[in-house]
Amino acid sequence: MKSDNYNRTIFSWSIYDFANQPFTTIILTFVYSTFFVDFIASSGESGAILWGRAVTISSIIIALLSPLMGAVADYGGYRKIFLVFWTWVCIIFSSLLYLPVKGEIFFALTLFCIANIGFEMGGVFLNAYLPEIAPKEKIGRISGYGWSFGYIGGLLALLASYVLFISPSSPTNPFNGELLHIGSGEHIRIINIMIGIWFAIFSLPTFLFVSDRNKPKKVKFISLLKNGFISLNNTYNEIKSYKETLKFLFARLVYNDALITIFAFGGIYAREVFNFTFNEIFLFGIVLNITAGIGAFALGFLDDIIGGKKTIQISNIGFIIATILAVLAPNFNYGKVVFWFSGALIGIFAGPNQAASRSLMGRLTPKNKENQFYGFFAFSGKATAFIGPLLFSTIVSFTNSLRAGLAIVSILFFIGIILLNNVNEKEGIKSVKE
Repeated sequence: MKSDNYNRTIFSWSIYDFANQPFTTIILTFVYSTFFVDFIASSGESGAILWGRAVTISSIIIALLSPLMGAVADYGGYRKIFLVFWTWVCIIFSSLLYLPVKGEIFFALTLFCIANIGFEMGGVFLNAYLPEIAPKEKIGRISGYGWSFGYIGGLLALLASYVLFISPSSPTNPFNGELLHIGSGEHIRIINIMIGIWFAIFSLPTFLFVSDRNKPKKVKFISLLKNGFISLNNTYNEIKSYKETLKFLFARLVYNDALITIFAFGGIYAREVFNFTFNEIFLFGIVLNITAGIGAFALGFLDDIIGGKKTIQISNIGFIIATILAVLAPNFNYGKVVFWFSGALIGIFAGPNQAASRSLMGRLTPKNKENQFYGFFAFSGKATAFIGPLLFSTIVSFTNSLRAGLAIVSILFFIGIILLNNVNEKEGIKSVKE
C-alpha cells in the first residue's frame, strides 16, 4: 500500500512538468516568440530586442519574488496554495495571449511577462517537493522523470498544434466550428488557449495527490509577510554557512542564464537566420523535444551514478559545442543541416542540465528548508537571467547580427563551467546532513 502511494506521488509530481512544458516549448521558445517577432512586432530585429527586454523584466520580478514567497510558504505552510495560485496565473495569461494582434506590442509583452512569472513561480513550489518525496539515492532519476515527462508533454502539444492549426490549409476553431483567420494569425494565437487548457487539465493530479507535510496556518497577512521577511533573512544567513550550496547557486547564475537565452531566442534565430517556415519550426521543436526527453531520462540515471555536478558539466560542454555550431552553421554548404544537428545536441543536454541542477539542489538542501532553499534556487536561476537576453539583444542592436548575439552564449557556458568546477559536491552533501 505504501509502495502504491509512493508511486502515485512520484507520478503526480512528475506530471506537472508534462502539464507546464508546452508553455516553454511553444510560447517561450518556438512558436509564440517567433510569431511575435515575425507578425506582431514591426521587424525581426526590433522584435527580437523587445522579446529580450520582456524576458529580462519578467526574470527580474521572479528573482525578487521567489525567495520571499518561499520563506512565506515555509512559515505559513502555503506551498500547495502558492503552487495552485501561480499555476492559474500562468494558465489565464497564457490563454489571453490569443487576444493581441499585429501592432499590439505592449499588450502582448505584458501578458507574456505575467504568464512567464506564473510559470516560473509555480516551478519554485513544485521543485520544493522533490527532496521531500524522493529518496536521496533516487533524487536524480526522479528529477529526470519529471523533465522527460515534460518533454513528452511539449512534444505532444507541438504535434497537436501542428495537426489542428498549422498543417490544415483551412484550420477550424474547435470551440465554435468556424474557420480561423490566417491573415490575422488566429491559427497561431489560438494555440495559446490550447496551452492554457492543457496546463489546467494535466496539473490536477499534482494538486490532488501530492500532499503537503505542513497544514496552512491561520495568520494575518501583515504578520505572515513580516515573518516571511524574518524567515528570508534567517535563510539568507543560514545558506551562507552552506558554502558548497552557495557556490553551486552562484555557478548556476551563469550557466542557467545562458540556457534561458537559448530558449528565448532559439525559434527566432531559426526563423531569421535560416528562414525557417512555421512548419519547419514546429518540426524543429518536435525533434528537440524528442532528443531532450531521451536525454533527461537517460542521463537522470547517470546523475545518480556520477553525481549532479559531473552531469551538469557534461551538458555545459555539450551546449558550448552546439552553440558554436549554430553560430558557424551559415558558413557551411549544408548550413541548415549543421544547425539541425546543433539543435539536436541542445535537446539532448537541456533535460539533463535542468534535471541534474534540480536534483543537486535537493542533495544540498537541509530538511524543513525546502521552500526557502528552492526559492533561492529560483533566485539563482533568475537573478541575473536578464544578462543573457540583455547582452544578446544589445549586441544585435549594435551589430544587426543574431549570430553575434548568440556567440555570447558560449562564453557564458564556459564561465559557468569554471565556477561549477569549484563546487565540492560530496562536502556539500555532508554539510547538510550534519
